[in-house]
Amino acid sequence: MYDIAILWDWIAFAVRWLHVITAIAWIGSSFYFIALDLGLNRDIDGPADGEEWQVHGGGFYHIQKYLVAPEAMPEHLTWFKWESYATWLSGAAMLAVVYWVGAELYLIDPNKADISIFTGILISAASLGVGWVIYDFLCKSPLGDRPTTLMVLLFILLVVMSWGYNQIFTGRAALLHLGAFTATIMTANVFFIIMPNQRIVVADLKAGRTPDPKYGKIAKLRSTHNNYLTLPVIFLMLSNHYPLAFGTQYAWIIAALVFLMGVTIRHYFNSMHARKGKPNWTWAVTVILFLIIAWLSTQPGHDSYEQAEARALTPYEQRFASADGFDEAHDIVIGRCSMCHAREPVWNNMQWAPKGVFLETESDIARHARQIYLQAGVSHAMPPANITNLPAEDRQKLIAWYRSGS
Repeated sequence: MYDIAILWDWIAFAVRWLHVITAIAWIGSSFYFIALDLGLNRDIDGPADGEEWQVHGGGFYHIQKYLVAPEAMPEHLTWFKWESYATWLSGAAMLAVVYWVGAELYLIDPNKADISIFTGILISAASLGVGWVIYDFLCKSPLGDRPTTLMVLLFILLVVMSWGYNQIFTGRAALLHLGAFTATIMTANVFFIIMPNQRIVVADLKAGRTPDPKYGKIAKLRSTHNNYLTLPVIFLMLSNHYPLAFGTQYAWIIAALVFLMGVTIRHYFNSMHARKGKPNWTWAVTVILFLIIAWLSTQPGHDSYEQAEARALTPYEQRFASADGFDEAHDIVIGRCSMCHAREPVWNNMQWAPKGVFLETESDIARHARQIYLQAGVSHAMPPANITNLPAEDRQKLIAWYRSGS
């Protein structure tokens, strides 16, 4: 059974690697085409809406954009869709591998909501599509012609979801789910709106009909929304590595402010690419928002030691707390790890427990049995550089304890 933990960790790594690769491809193409469209030279003759000359890799590229299509439909078209689909699918796989399989550790916070694993997973899966349904309804309503109002309403929806997730899930899972919630809207834009509209235009051209330009207009609106949502999604996906982002009671407010930072940053670059000047005030606003976030991150967001000590163990924690070798493992972790992994670390100049992982109480240690096994047992990742001199025989005791419990 213990080999499954190692294999599963490598599966999680592989899926995460795939997700990062596909996300780079999607974000890269999205940023490129937004910048290209904004920077086109439109003072040209002919049917093209604009053109651009670019140099890269030792070659020159002459790019033209047509609002509908050229008179002669090309035989070959490159469709930019699989980057988006692969990013969402790999992200969904990672959500299942890390947060559904590890729901007792990463997803559910019993101090916030006393729900079963099945209920937690059901909420996790069902909630992702809610945003798309509401957002798509708003876009197809008369508000579709009022993009600023539409973006404000979308922001309100994201704030509400941020708060809602934080009432049920761990801080880490709450921010991650908000990122997945937003990314689902973005990918659904591509799958349900942008690609079908482009297919309609292509089909009309092949049939000799004049395409309705409204399809291109709708697709561009959704693409612009995706452009402004990209940076916050990246932050939320990275947040699980930084407990300062999720380990506070105000994590949902931090997430909301991150969406505002995404808007200010993208507004600067979009304005620059469109040759409308450089609105440097956006950087001042971004810095102010970032400082507010940094301050909010210092506000407590976890139970005190006394509260954690008094909490009843979950079935998962009870399994490892009653396993053979737990007493020895407990003493090893307390003696070698808890000086850093504490609610109030005593290690020099350390203010917060690494990764937000606490290893002080019996429930703490039992809850993180798998991580202890992988980080301090099978591998020597912890303690860093073996700074607390954890001997090899103690590592074997940690391995034996985890195997007994698993």
